[in-house]
Amino acid sequence: MTHSQANNQPQAAAALLSGQGLWCERDDRVLFSQLDFAWDSGQIVRISGPNGAGKSSLIRILLGLSASYEGELFFNGQPMAKGRYEFRDQLLYLGHQVGIKASLTPEENLRWLCPDAAKEAIYSALEQVGLRGFEDVLSQGLSAGQQRRVALARLYLQNKAIWILDEPFTAIDKDGVAQLEARIIEHAQNGGLVILTTHHQLAVDVLELELGKKVEPRGDFDD
Repeated sequence: MTHSQANNQPQAAAALLSGQGLWCERDDRVLFSQLDFAWDSGQIVRISGPNGAGKSSLIRILLGLSASYEGELFFNGQPMAKGRYEFRDQLLYLGHQVGIKASLTPEENLRWLCPDAAKEAIYSALEQVGLRGFEDVLSQGLSAGQQRRVALARLYLQNKAIWILDEPFTAIDKDGVAQLEARIIEHAQNGGLVILTTHHQLAVDVLELELGKKVEPRGDFDD
């Protein structure tokens, strides 16, 4: 994926979130090298590639959960080291694991995850994801798909510009997939940036960042 530079300004200055020359290895294997990207508001980005290609590693780097890389990340044109707190304030992350407590009800989980949300908003979000009537049921009694929907209700409760979604379509049925896809498209159309990993083919054009291409090992590392 290439992006042109305009007016001789750095590529990162024009992008909401960008990376330059990212390099990462795991278990003595280079996952990606000289990786450049520039993503802006209103875009949907799918990080693709086979298992082990480095999708999860890249997400951890974007989230600031891993420092095992070289290169630079930028947020709103400034180095991530300076903009990390602003970036996190604009970030909503949903991981591959649902991240809810089985001993709490859906309402209680969302009240803990979204402490600023009113009860009416929580009930409305649960209705949006098809869990009306399950507000007070212990989450341990919900199916895997229903537990996923509890987590996805955050997409209706937290007003964040950047969504990073790791396999969000896992374990939800056809209706849930269609509804989630519509919500993702709506967020992008409203000026949000959505970054996701999924094997699901969305019904709209997305930017593809494909990982897993052959990368030559670096000679300046001994281990």
